[in-house]
Amino acid sequence: MSAPRHALFPGSFDPVTLGHLDIVRRAAALFGRVTIAVASNSSKRELLPIERRLALLREVTADIAGVAVARVDGLTVDACRTLGASVIVRGLRNSNDFEYESQLALSNSALAPELETVFLPSAPLHAHISSTLVRQVAELGGQVELFVPALVARALRERPTGAK
Repeated sequence: MSAPRHALFPGSFDPVTLGHLDIVRRAAALFGRVTIAVASNSSKRELLPIERRLALLREVTADIAGVAVARVDGLTVDACRTLGASVIVRGLRNSNDFEYESQLALSNSALAPELETVFLPSAPLHAHISSTLVRQVAELGGQVELFVPALVARALRERPTGAK
């Protein structure tokens, strides 16, 4: 039997949502090995520090076989090469995501033709959830338990007031 394919699931995961975890579980079932590649996104204001996001992701994915979490900087294709991944996994919630993600996939293909991008559509239960939505709800003191794992909801409630 051949070794499982290694997929990279990149993102900022600020915070990780139930939708993210659904994609991770499905990608692990498809590929056998998934690395969640956590990056800082300079175009977004971060709610949780990257080290906290890494720790939370490790905790909420501990029960999913074949999943690892790594901090990455720079291009996704370079992270794939460094970590030995041959597939990039991206979740799609809607047609806007498809437009954006297909442009990224084409760019990644030009930079690294040996890599394949696979799109996984969100489960209908999670299609409305985005990290941006969760950050807004959390910053306004709303309940985020419908959108994130309990551990993440607790971390959002416990973060220092005014934390960015």
